[in-house]
Amino acid sequence: MSIQTFDDTRHLTGENGEFLGNSFAHSKTFPMATPFLTTSTTLSLSLSTHLHRLSSSLSSTCFPFKPNLHRVPRNPSLLASYGNPHLLFNHEDHHSTYKSLLSTRVLGPKSNFLQMGPSETSCSREILVKSSASDSSNTVISTLSQKVFGVLHLVVSLGIVLAMDKFLKQAFVAAAIKFPSALFGMFCIFSVLVILDTTIPAAATSLTNFFEPALMFIQRWLPLFYVPALVVLPLSVRDIPAASGLKICFIIAGGWLASLCVAGFTAIAIRKIVKTEMVDAEPMAKPSSFAPIEFWTWGGIFLASFVSAIFYPTALGTTARTCLPFLLASTVLGYMVGSGLPSAVKKVLHPIICCALSADLAAVAFGYISQSGVDAVLGDYLTKVSSNPGAGDILMGFLGSVILSFAFSMFKQRKLVKRHAAEIFISIILSSLFSLYSTALVGRLVGLEPSLTVSILPRCITVALALSIVSLFEGANSSLTAAAVVVTGLIGANFVQATLDKLRFRDPIARGIATASSAHGLGTAALSANEPEALPFCAIAYGLTGIFGSLFCSVPVIRQSLLAIVG
Repeated sequence: MSIQTFDDTRHLTGENGEFLGNSFAHSKTFPMATPFLTTSTTLSLSLSTHLHRLSSSLSSTCFPFKPNLHRVPRNPSLLASYGNPHLLFNHEDHHSTYKSLLSTRVLGPKSNFLQMGPSETSCSREILVKSSASDSSNTVISTLSQKVFGVLHLVVSLGIVLAMDKFLKQAFVAAAIKFPSALFGMFCIFSVLVILDTTIPAAATSLTNFFEPALMFIQRWLPLFYVPALVVLPLSVRDIPAASGLKICFIIAGGWLASLCVAGFTAIAIRKIVKTEMVDAEPMAKPSSFAPIEFWTWGGIFLASFVSAIFYPTALGTTARTCLPFLLASTVLGYMVGSGLPSAVKKVLHPIICCALSADLAAVAFGYISQSGVDAVLGDYLTKVSSNPGAGDILMGFLGSVILSFAFSMFKQRKLVKRHAAEIFISIILSSLFSLYSTALVGRLVGLEPSLTVSILPRCITVALALSIVSLFEGANSSLTAAAVVVTGLIGANFVQATLDKLRFRDPIARGIATASSAHGLGTAALSANEPEALPFCAIAYGLTGIFGSLFCSVPVIRQSLLAIVG
């Protein structure tokens, strides 16, 4: 067999002159004399035939051009590489050689088929790119749908809680029942959960999971619901004499420390008696931090509504409604800014103080620019009229839902409550009674007016229940009540950890109960941020302190005895 060449294309012929295939060479004739060359030639012919078939298949499926197998453009570099027949047939790496031939002859000189590279002109690359784009699109759609579903889940679950609270309020008012309606709803929810957990555990778990978004929303914005009392504090204390104000501050500060000591030492004493071994509490989910988009959104709402209210004071019907958006936005922005401050700054400027100052500054600015006065703006902040609500009314409207959420918190920690029932219940009952009676007694001793003393009786109870408690007493100032509760919480938030260390309270049960029993939600938030192991006991004591305080004041005998002490 020999090789005959014509121009730049080589034809392989057998001994009888039959055509065997094409290859590359210079225009010469080379004898094929060795077995090795015979084997190489057979390999070349076989690959040439397969290349022809492969190119036909590819041209009909993947490529818009028809490859030419019979002529290769003159390429000096290519001829330099493949012009030597010994290089063609005697090279050790046949695979590499024919891979280059395939890329040049079948797919054209610029094709990267079967080669590693960035080009995406081949069918496999196109399919991979389309698949990747499809997967990316599906991921975006899935993420978007999850967010939409999450928002709808939050709206539905929170809406049910708010509707339940409103329904109970209306029912209790219609029936002339003075017992706190939200507290009754909390007992009902807790009872239902316990019964379901006993009979159908899966149903109790599903119900808890369904309301989880609403509970996380309430937990995330909880301090914000206390703010309205501080914002309108200048209006609340205007008619209070300076001497009476100093007495109230003394009672609040001294009463906080006394209540903390009673609750803490009682818990330690009971712990030594019962000697119950500590077990790990159920993990408590933490709300997410604030995203920049939230800050910029509320900032935009503030600017737009502030400017609009200046030029159109009654655009929404009344001044309270028109001022509502920017006053609410300023309150929220203050809370966000305060929450992002360093820990050292928070000890001096608590987020709730920053929040109240932000709302007051917005009220001062609007009152000055609009020439309506700051008192009028603060009056629009908290109107206490359901038909004409202000920003403060919207925020305080969540207080009932806060109480209802206690049912889920206690249910999650039911095993812990049952295991440490003696320490928890005895400490909280004694602390609640001490707080009420000591406030009444000290107010009488320092000569504080009876109406003011009654107003600060529930100083250690969360605002949501404290307002319900003072409604049971005639002549009480509910604004002063809310302010006293918030100030008590701020004192506890700033000094509770150092005070517990000074008193050598090491037990997390004692630390949690003492904190929540004396400084309710704000103290709880401050302690649990650094001591997560005390959070379950804080949460339990936080709810139970308000519950027992409400129950005690609902009993006519106890209520009359408190009034007798106050004078």
